[in-house]
Amino acid sequence: MSNVYYMNHPLIKHKITMLRDERTGTNEFRKLVEEIAMLMGYEALCDLKTRDIEIKTPIEDTVQPVLDGKKPAVVPILRAGLGMVNGILALLPSAKVGHIGMCRDEKTHKPQTYYCKLPSFIEERLIIVTDPMLATGGSLIDAVNEIKALGGKTIKCMCIVAAPEGVKAFTDKHPDVQLYIGALDRGLNENAYICPGLGDAGDRIFGTK
Repeated sequence: MSNVYYMNHPLIKHKITMLRDERTGTNEFRKLVEEIAMLMGYEALCDLKTRDIEIKTPIEDTVQPVLDGKKPAVVPILRAGLGMVNGILALLPSAKVGHIGMCRDEKTHKPQTYYCKLPSFIEERLIIVTDPMLATGGSLIDAVNEIKALGGKTIKCMCIVAAPEGVKAFTDKHPDVQLYIGALDRGLNENAYICPGLGDAGDRIFGTK
């Protein structure tokens, strides 16, 4: 799986452990998700394109690199993916933000799309899709399907915790999309929840049940 990248940074590992702990409250959980997203984003964005411009420092004239091309787009899968957006925006403050709304049918465990709004010129942008959990892979697969149908070409996906079943399902459907994973867990239980996982990321980010 040449397009799958697993994070090995000690800070990411430490913060994911804090996320998993059932004693971690809403405020701390939310902050950790944002921090992990920023750390993962630093790794995932190492291949951003640049161009050289001329500037003047207090010492002399010089030619230095700046980011090139259309501003990237961050596209969270609602609602849990929202928790990762500010972490990416800390690195790319001028990035555009789109939204894809999906919910899981509790009986079939399959995703249902109820909303999709992407920035203009999406075909020219790097698109960063965020979703803390990659369980069966259904939501992420469908989200990328939507983005591609609307013209998106260059896509990276970021998930904090993933199950092997979801990774395989996603890469089988979208082998051209880069997938960044904070931690690969053991697998899914009979209710298609990640084990050991961290519970329902959306509920823990927003303090709902």
